[in-house]
Amino acid sequence: MSGSPIAPPATPLLDRVKVPADMRNYSGEQLRQLADEVRAETIHAVSQTGGHLGASLGVVELTVAVHAVFDTPRDRLIWDVGHQAYPHKILTGRRDRIRTLRQGGGLSGFTKRSESEYDPFGAAHSSTSISAGLGMAVASGLKGEPDRHVIAVIGDGSMSAGMAYEAMNNAGASKAKLIVILNDNDMSIAPPVGAMSAYLSRLISSRPFISIRDMMGKLAKLFPGPIERAAKRADEYARGLLTGGTLFEEMGFYYVGPIDGHDMDHLLPVLRNLRDTELNGPILLHVVTQKGKGYAPAEASADKYHGVQKFNVITGEQQKAPPGPPAYQKVFATALIAEAEEDDRIVAVNAAMPSGTSLDMFAKRFPKRCFDVGIAEQHAVTFAAGMATEGMKPFCAIYSTFLQRGYDQLVHDVVLQSLPVRFAMDRAGLVGADGATHAGSFDIAYLGCLPGIVLMAAADEVELMHMVATATALDDRPTAFRYPRGEGLGLELPKRGTPLELGKGRVIREGTSVAILSYGARLQECLKAADELATFGLSTTVADARFAKPIDADLVERLAREHAVLITIEEGSMCGFGSIVMQHLAWKGLLDNGLKIRPMCLPDKLIDHDAPKKQYDVARLNAPHIVETALAALGREAMAQPARA
Repeated sequence: MSGSPIAPPATPLLDRVKVPADMRNYSGEQLRQLADEVRAETIHAVSQTGGHLGASLGVVELTVAVHAVFDTPRDRLIWDVGHQAYPHKILTGRRDRIRTLRQGGGLSGFTKRSESEYDPFGAAHSSTSISAGLGMAVASGLKGEPDRHVIAVIGDGSMSAGMAYEAMNNAGASKAKLIVILNDNDMSIAPPVGAMSAYLSRLISSRPFISIRDMMGKLAKLFPGPIERAAKRADEYARGLLTGGTLFEEMGFYYVGPIDGHDMDHLLPVLRNLRDTELNGPILLHVVTQKGKGYAPAEASADKYHGVQKFNVITGEQQKAPPGPPAYQKVFATALIAEAEEDDRIVAVNAAMPSGTSLDMFAKRFPKRCFDVGIAEQHAVTFAAGMATEGMKPFCAIYSTFLQRGYDQLVHDVVLQSLPVRFAMDRAGLVGADGATHAGSFDIAYLGCLPGIVLMAAADEVELMHMVATATALDDRPTAFRYPRGEGLGLELPKRGTPLELGKGRVIREGTSVAILSYGARLQECLKAADELATFGLSTTVADARFAKPIDADLVERLAREHAVLITIEEGSMCGFGSIVMQHLAWKGLLDNGLKIRPMCLPDKLIDHDAPKKQYDVARLNAPHIVETALAALGREAMAQPARA
């Protein structure tokens, strides 16, 4: 199957909306129809591109209502994470490009400041919206723009992160003009949503109610302290009984809700009340939505339709890639299960990514030894450190890009105490359609500077199994190993990995002229480059470093002494593996004997979403670029272009 078999839906109202201002004179009935058309357009577009469908379908009515009520882009609208931003893009001048989502040169799958003035803040990692919104609200106040609204939409999953509560605590104390919309599609704490709840929400968000409340508050201040405090508690208690928002009230927010996030008759009057309120301080509007709303396959299976491949609109059947080798993440989970069968001290930790890391496989086998801590990477790292102090063997599986969020904990709570926490860094290197926000570009550099940590990178799936076994065996220091997104090479897997000799690489092919030292999954490209260099009469050694720390000093020094050119290859930023190698060689005096060393890494720029091979072409880390680098180093300029600009 290739994409959708049906034509785009008829969208007469949507066709008239180029920007949100075009729909602000629409009636409630027209806005309901517009929402239906936006939903149909979203489904059809994502069927052709793939992407985050379920979350986007869940906020269609909310997106239409917010843009209809508020004066965007002057009023700032921030979408936390950005998974749900496709309807927003359709309504904000990008409909003509919506079928380029996540494609090379097309629209980003997330909000992006450089893409549109309607995206005031770029996103892709969670729980940033309230902090950013508060900053915008405070800045508007300082600039003398008190009538500008700032609206931050955040999901219940993102609210599990401590950063969201830090921001709310600050916002409540600051009394800034900020509206936070809690998009609740999975919380069990929400009371029933219906006509009575909608009525109460309209009531407590209305100007008369707020004016009366404000007047009673001022009146209470005329009485002695105990009476004033009692009046305040009575107000909070009464509204807490009606709405269930006591937690947010305690943090300084005026709570409204919950209301049905799919009912325009509920959404529009409440949003207008909040727009027109004279309330001094932040407001939290609690809306209840359903992931995948309006598309039966997505409603029935929200997890499978969170992120989808291209699919058939009629049947919901997703396009499947031809059967191939298991993905690296599954190999990791399989290897960890094999180790855990033999060692009951092994435990696994993830931060709201059980399926993304394949630790759901581990949880099925060892339910009491697997912990999903929510979107809380800082907590995940220190939680694992705590278990390590008690003799457990924690494996903390976090994408490379998300481990950045727990860096202080990694330094202070793990490395400084030399605790044996094992970090499994999935999605290392470039990651395709998710683009720069999800690329695992920096972990070699940000971990390579830390004393005492063991760093490994898997060249293939068998090596990954060996690295899981190595990390299991190392019980006196922290360990981290990286592996890429996608399928392995199809190598035959052992039942269990074998621990590697610490700090020792391996030579795959011996040569005499050029040495290529690979760290990680570019090894196959290095072997292709060696084959090509042979056609130029250049005998090439190819080695797999395996370890960045401790570095294989004997191997690195031998390659430097016995070859005219030494090229290091890594799927990471500058200041990574190549820098470690060069520093070692500099102190050994091996850079003084005419050796031509060329470190090849990701360029000093961000690489947009595209097919992975094209991304590595942009990065100049594929086999032809390695060949060009070697030839240029040897002065064969006529045959090659420099590998770096």
